[in-house]
Amino acid sequence: MRRVSQERHPRIVTVSEEARTTPLELFFDLVFVFAFTQVTALMADDPTGRGLIRGLLVLAVVWWCWVGFAWLGSVLQADEGLGRVAVFGAMAAVFVMALSVPEAFVDNHTGGLNGPVVIAFAYLAVRSLHLAIFWLAADGDAGLRRQLVRFAPSLVGGTAFLLIASQLDGTAQTLAWVAALVADYLGTILGGAAGWRLTAPGLFAERHGLIVIIALGESIVAIGVGVAHLPVSTPIVVASVLGLAVVGSLWWAYFDVVSLIAERELRRLQGEARTRLARDAYSYLHLPLIAGIVLLALGLEEVMAFVAGAHGHTWDDPLPTLKLAAMYAGVAVFLLGHVAFTYRAEHLIKWFRVVTALLVLALIPVADQLSALGALALLAAVMVAQIAIESMRFAEARERIRHEDA
Repeated sequence: MRRVSQERHPRIVTVSEEARTTPLELFFDLVFVFAFTQVTALMADDPTGRGLIRGLLVLAVVWWCWVGFAWLGSVLQADEGLGRVAVFGAMAAVFVMALSVPEAFVDNHTGGLNGPVVIAFAYLAVRSLHLAIFWLAADGDAGLRRQLVRFAPSLVGGTAFLLIASQLDGTAQTLAWVAALVADYLGTILGGAAGWRLTAPGLFAERHGLIVIIALGESIVAIGVGVAHLPVSTPIVVASVLGLAVVGSLWWAYFDVVSLIAERELRRLQGEARTRLARDAYSYLHLPLIAGIVLLALGLEEVMAFVAGAHGHTWDDPLPTLKLAAMYAGVAVFLLGHVAFTYRAEHLIKWFRVVTALLVLALIPVADQLSALGALALLAAVMVAQIAIESMRFAEARERIRHEDA
């Protein structure tokens, strides 16, 4: 049966082991489409090394909000009882946070609320709601409640440093954001995993696959949004196809085989071993995947601006070095993150992807001498070649893994 109501709290509806993602959880993820778009815009507005770092810090905070509710949804039915209330409450808080992302570090407008403070309190609201509903869902489970108590200091520490950051500027402010993330991410690890529950491993893996698709979708939006109202030209068509090839290659790298293996391993394990794998491979090691996609989107948006002739540029002009580096490094970060994910899930290092990631990074100086369209074409060629070689080299193993349950 999909759900079972707990006796003490009839409004708490737990999930079965075979539960899958609900429409409400998909609706919840739409807020993060906007949040990822806002992070990309934040980095685009400050195309410096500092701007990229700050954008990634904001992304890590947004990601941790999503992670908490992915864990909650693996125990509590998201579209029933208090689960539904929690999801809608979190959606409101995350949406407010996303609205404030352009002012995450500098409050640019007078007469309104202070942007950095709004982000800190929105984050506190999301995390507190997550903790409170988890506490109710843990009724009768002393181990889970002890785990939540150990988890609470990271929530307090993370929010406190964000509030401190709201009163600072410059490097001190950036370091306060780093401290907030260290408090939250490291605090979760130090809290251990013995008491956590992961009732629905298939749902948990599926949720992470869907958020990867959400992020990839944001990259596709970046390809199209800049040229949507312009006459279609040959450079626009070529750039669109090349950008889609790069994004499609990342989709292929994630979903072709490894996501299936990781989900099966998560289903096979029980107890603390399962929760540790879920925490490491999904909660932590999916962040570089999302970060890589967001960096790629930043570069793709710039390429499309060039082929569209924005600001007097043309398709054969070279990209700004930083945004070119972001596009290439984004792909490399995704590949290396996926290598780490694969190793944690199946204790196997995909050396070919390590080499591809290093090759992509090594090609940045070469691409810097090419036109915007040429740089994108070079990146697309490397990624399509990687997928083609892997597909042919491991054809038999791929076929067996992909149809193992058939």
